[in-house]
Amino acid sequence: MREYLLVIVASAAMTYLLTPLIRAFAIRYNFMAKVRDRDVHDKPIPRLGGLAMYFGLFAGLALSLQLPLMSSVFEDSSQIRALILGATVVVLIGIVDDRWSLDSPTKLAGQTFAAALMALQGITLIWLPIPFTDITLSLDPTTGVLVTVLIILITLNAVNFVDGLDGLAAGVVALGATAFFVYSYLLSVEYGFTRATLPTLISAILVGICVGFLPHNLHPARIFMGDTGSMLLGLLLAACAITLTGQTDPAALETSTVLPPILILLLPLAVIAVPLLDLILALFRRTRRKTNVFTPDKEHLHHRLLERGHSHRRAVALMHLGTALLAFSAVSTAFIPPSYTGVILIIGLLLLVFFGRRRNAKVEKVK
Repeated sequence: MREYLLVIVASAAMTYLLTPLIRAFAIRYNFMAKVRDRDVHDKPIPRLGGLAMYFGLFAGLALSLQLPLMSSVFEDSSQIRALILGATVVVLIGIVDDRWSLDSPTKLAGQTFAAALMALQGITLIWLPIPFTDITLSLDPTTGVLVTVLIILITLNAVNFVDGLDGLAAGVVALGATAFFVYSYLLSVEYGFTRATLPTLISAILVGICVGFLPHNLHPARIFMGDTGSMLLGLLLAACAITLTGQTDPAALETSTVLPPILILLLPLAVIAVPLLDLILALFRRTRRKTNVFTPDKEHLHHRLLERGHSHRRAVALMHLGTALLAFSAVSTAFIPPSYTGVILIIGLLLLVFFGRRRNAKVEKVK
């Protein structure tokens, strides 16, 4: 555990210290988020913050390579290579987009290339559990790559969609990554596996880079992560889910009284539930109106909270609480009976609905 904490601190420190330098670079070379009708900020803000996160990723990997326990993760170099290549491609796409604003089809093509590259290099689903059954599907290489690419694209764009308020996406991903870390570490402890595993390492680094970036991104934000950051976070979050869900032996979980097998499928869904819901609602909304699904609008979940009169910080806090409730409720089934978890989840959701109801406060500017 101490080595993971060191990795988290190193990733956070590198991201935190580099962000002001990246901000100065972004201002000088015009990596600016201009004010648009659908934006909540009222003046141009530098973006490209994801570049600092990218260096934070390498800081975490470099340190873990030097640690006695964590260095064993690098024995399978193909997966590390896959992670680095995929991250590098999305960051390069993000840099171009943050400067010149790529059109959506071009950006989607680049995302697909990055996802396919990562899948073909070794981070791919091997098996897929069927919920509420004893059936586990073994995936052939082609199907595994296709499903992996689809999962990466969905997660990547879900995080991108939820990146609409200061501190929102980084906080959501930090909470989700923490839930992944707790579960994957608990998995190793329960079965006596090596404590050094790739999903646990990725989730630890992901927590670190989000925590390191958040002080610069909380409202009022001094810098945005841009598509460079949102796509990187989405890719790393997907890598956590794929390496945890698709590469853990399902037979090892069948006799567990501590870690129910369904949790290995439920947790990834719970972690991205809030951004995934926002993505699904947006696709449904635009399809129903017969508009291009890539056409931006001002009806995302965070916009609706602002329209109800919540302050910027309160809207972000509500969405963070929703993510924490779903993700940690899923993890809690490893410690308490699912029926108790269900009661806690229902009560928590009711409280969220209550606190998320319309307020009389002055409505913030909404795009």
